Amino acid sequence: MMEQIKQAETPTTGNSTPVLLECDAGVAVITLNRSKSINALSEEMLAAMQDCFDSLADDRTVKAIILRSSSDHFCAGHNLKEMTLRRQDDDGGKGYFIELFETCSRLMKTIVNQPQPVIAEVRGIATAAGCQLVAACDLAVASDTARFATSGVNIGLFCSTPMVALSRNLSRKQSMEMLLMGEFLPAQRVRDMGLVNRVVADDWLSAEAMEMAGIIAAKSSSAVKIGKKAFYRQLEMPLAEAYEYAGQVMAENMLFRDAEAGISAFITKKQMPEWQGN
Repeated sequence: MMEQIKQAETPTTGNSTPVLLECDAGVAVITLNRSKSINALSEEMLAAMQDCFDSLADDRTVKAIILRSSSDHFCAGHNLKEMTLRRQDDDGGKGYFIELFETCSRLMKTIVNQPQPVIAEVRGIATAAGCQLVAACDLAVASDTARFATSGVNIGLFCSTPMVALSRNLSRKQSMEMLLMGEFLPAQRVRDMGLVNRVVADDWLSAEAMEMAGIIAAKSSSAVKIGKKAFYRQLEMPLAEAYEYAGQVMAENMLFRDAEAGISAFITKKQMPEWQGN
């Protein structure tokens, strides 16, 4: 069944801060805060999110990041009304559209390359570029009432940039099903497909995401950082090259003080040390 998601009547949604940022106990929480537009990815929203992730990249006190919404829905994708206004440009908006999609792609790549693992906490809908956001994150936990789609095909706009993130999470057939059908899929289904890790009752969603982030934050940040980077790099390599690269990474990791202290504690059956992040 085709389902239409209505965004705000105007490209802007008032003076509310588009993104909120909180940090506590090694976990940063980035909250999308434009409920009237279902957190549509306007220029302002994209810029605010990019600033948040950039500001956290070198913060050694932050060990994990949660990306969530302040409202009942995660994200409805690009702000189509804002985009449509640029059809009045001399080139019909082409230059603007290229720049916008480059800006959005930069954000998605930033999430992948972020030193800290990023966990998507999803309730309500995540569609088009909103679904892309989920796919770009390292982990995802969803409410059992959440729904996911790459629905651009329903309005004549194929989700080509969301396709990049989606196809790196799902099999080809599963990705093409979502891209070609444009249907909303329930959380349990996309968990089985591999787009999200866990599905919980809505009342437990934030607690589940925070528990996952807390477990990661308790690990050695140096090990997590080098491991996340290596994971994505080796995926793009042939098998032999991937093993050679991964071996070099592990050798480098062995020289970290955290690894030395942790292995020593394991061998001597002592309590794990307080990680130093190096």
